[in-house]
Amino acid sequence: MRTTQDRASDLRHAIDLTGYYPQVVADGVGTAVAGEPVVDFFLHHEPTFDHDEVRRHLSVLVLTPTRLIVAHTDEHPGDDLLPEPYTSTSTEAIRLSGLKSVVVTRMSANPTSGRPAVAEANMTLGWGAISRIDLEPAGCADPECEADHGYTGVLNSDDFSIRVSAAADGADAVASLLGFAEALSALTHSA
Repeated sequence: MRTTQDRASDLRHAIDLTGYYPQVVADGVGTAVAGEPVVDFFLHHEPTFDHDEVRRHLSVLVLTPTRLIVAHTDEHPGDDLLPEPYTSTSTEAIRLSGLKSVVVTRMSANPTSGRPAVAEANMTLGWGAISRIDLEPAGCADPECEADHGYTGVLNSDDFSIRVSAAADGADAVASLLGFAEALSALTHSA
């Protein structure tokens, strides 16, 4: 883990730097954090495409000593319910003891060099809120067998995934995601 000090002011500064509705995002995240110290955080600002419009989306991951906060803020152009443009912010607080998996995949360019650079990183988190089952027909080793063996499958829990690349997001974003994953793994180890 990188630090044990409260990084709440660093988090607020990072939210302000995005320029993406900073007060709205900070209010949503702050309510979910509920006064706990901020151990680490990661922000990912990305566009979303909706027909002929480009809208922005911000994901904020916050690690506290006991919980993982996942926040999303989206902008909307207005609709029948709210005619003016508006934002929606949703947050989820997951107890670290309930986190089932932290999967980190690193893609390194030129892996035979002395110190290959990580060109892309993916982090997938599972805590059991969403599960996906992949089924396929079961079979047996007998090529002549025509019996119905039912189905076999895999149950996957991947509640949240995030991908950053040096080409699109910058090398600092890749390093930041990897640092956050390390801090999260360290806390889930002891949870």
